[in-house]
Amino acid sequence: MSSMSSVAGLSKYIKTLPETRFTIIGILILSFIIGSVFYLIDLVPNQGILIDLILGGLFGVVVLGVSSIMSGALNQQVIAALHGINLKIKHSMFLSGLSMFFLGIFIIGGCIVSRVLNIDVTVNSALFGLVIIYGFNTLVFWATSKVRFAIAAVTGSIQPLLILTMYVLIAFLFIDTSFLGPVIIQVLLKTLVASIIFVLAIYAFVTVIASPFKKNLGIGVLDLLSLFIAHMNEGSNSLEGLFENMSEAIDTLVTFVSFKTENGIKALFISPSVHPGPLGDLGGSNMPTILANKFDHFTMVAHGPSTHDFNPIAVAEIDKIEDAVRNGLNHVEYSPNASKFLRYNAKKANIGVQFFNDGMVILSTFAPEAVDDIEFGVGLTMMTQSRSKCNVKDSVIVDCHNSFTAESGEVLPGNAEVFHLIDVIDKIDPNQEKYDIKVGCYEDTMGDLDKHEGIGESGIKTMVVEVADQRTAYVLFDSNNMEIGFRQEIMDAVSDLEIDEIEVMTTDTHTVNTLSRGYNPIGIAKRPEIIEYVRLSIKEAIKDLEKVEVGTGTKKIKNLNTFGPNNSTELISTISSVVAVSKIIAPVLLITALLIVFIWIFFGGL
Repeated sequence: MSSMSSVAGLSKYIKTLPETRFTIIGILILSFIIGSVFYLIDLVPNQGILIDLILGGLFGVVVLGVSSIMSGALNQQVIAALHGINLKIKHSMFLSGLSMFFLGIFIIGGCIVSRVLNIDVTVNSALFGLVIIYGFNTLVFWATSKVRFAIAAVTGSIQPLLILTMYVLIAFLFIDTSFLGPVIIQVLLKTLVASIIFVLAIYAFVTVIASPFKKNLGIGVLDLLSLFIAHMNEGSNSLEGLFENMSEAIDTLVTFVSFKTENGIKALFISPSVHPGPLGDLGGSNMPTILANKFDHFTMVAHGPSTHDFNPIAVAEIDKIEDAVRNGLNHVEYSPNASKFLRYNAKKANIGVQFFNDGMVILSTFAPEAVDDIEFGVGLTMMTQSRSKCNVKDSVIVDCHNSFTAESGEVLPGNAEVFHLIDVIDKIDPNQEKYDIKVGCYEDTMGDLDKHEGIGESGIKTMVVEVADQRTAYVLFDSNNMEIGFRQEIMDAVSDLEIDEIEVMTTDTHTVNTLSRGYNPIGIAKRPEIIEYVRLSIKEAIKDLEKVEVGTGTKKIKNLNTFGPNNSTELISTISSVVAVSKIIAPVLLITALLIVFIWIFFGGL
């Protein structure tokens, strides 16, 4: 996978959390268990087991459960009131439940140590656990809610304070009335000092890792993280505003084939050298659908040679591609002339070639080998080479993007695959007979399938081209690549239909890249159902066949704001350096802070 794909793959860490009511039930059950175990191990050794279970469970529910539920509600309200983002009630409640679980581990651990070593460390263990969850809550709020550190630190203290207050209250009323007075002051002082030490260590750590992002890219790493989560959870496109700070304007190309009847354009086949990323609905991720919907006729937007460097930073940038295509359509010259579809191969490289009027289409694939994107410079070389060799005005290069594994790499300058492409283009016979042409089209959104099966908004689009009794099916899925081997399975499954050739392509849409695995090629699930859609689309496209004239075009897209090769490289190198530094700083800083906190709480002499 590409570097930017790896970054996009962070989406696999975004999980769907349970509904609030289930989390509350879980908190009550877990707190009852923690309290019961606490009583059974340590508090009243001579009391009956049943009494320990009941009283301990009630103690746990009141001190831990009720406090955590209250903090879950309060945290969400505080963050929302202070204009934080992302923290819905189910997120806040789950965080409180998770923190309570961590605290329970420390409490039970302290009970076990006290019982085994015959020393009383239960209270200190609980205090140490409270400091840990305070730091954890503060870090989560600061990193994900787009609030200042001070706000996160105050909000993070709500749950520990509620638990500590409830414990003091219950201890005073039902357990030990001597708990008031100097002891409370000692406990509060221990907790306060330890919390300050730990949270300052967290602040220092985050400040250190955020510095390279601000210096190199002009963006805040916590802003990036919180807006990324907002997009994954809510579909917010606020992250595009952050991308503007690191955008790079480029010039690139869009090529197209236009088929028209006497009634106007019947079909448009577009191959923009613009990458439909980075993920979800951000930037150009849904470009194939958005661009196609800008035209009133059947439009296929294939995957042109481009990588994540050419991701548009905002949806509005797609308008520039539309303008270039519309401008090009005004200058297209049409004729009824087209050649048959022929295949060529050289080592790993396989291409399908068809001439249309004074242009040509090259469908490039490395199947059955697995690869990812073809870089723009490589595609431009293919374009220039094929135009020169075949003496055509336009060469529409399509990266079929139809054979993928998680280890697939891009086709970059210097790779062996580049020379395979050069060699295979050299094999093209430019002297092809031209005949009249018929075209039939069909599209289906594949409504019973969605991104869980790797299917984007546009579903499937099929165009059947008939030249001199040869029928070729151009099948395009709105998907991000194709599971290795599925292309051949589809081709075999339609061999009995009234076609002679078929090529299966994907748009490389990144709208499907919001699932837990980070990448999501078509063919992972429901292959038989997908194949049925292919068969149906071919049959319907054949029914739609009619005579057309055809023309091709190539237009430059100017000043397209993208991530750009410089900033993409800068982003990846910055992330790499931060990860490398974090491996050193995190253990040193945080473990040192925890050690100081541990010594202060357990050996502070209070």
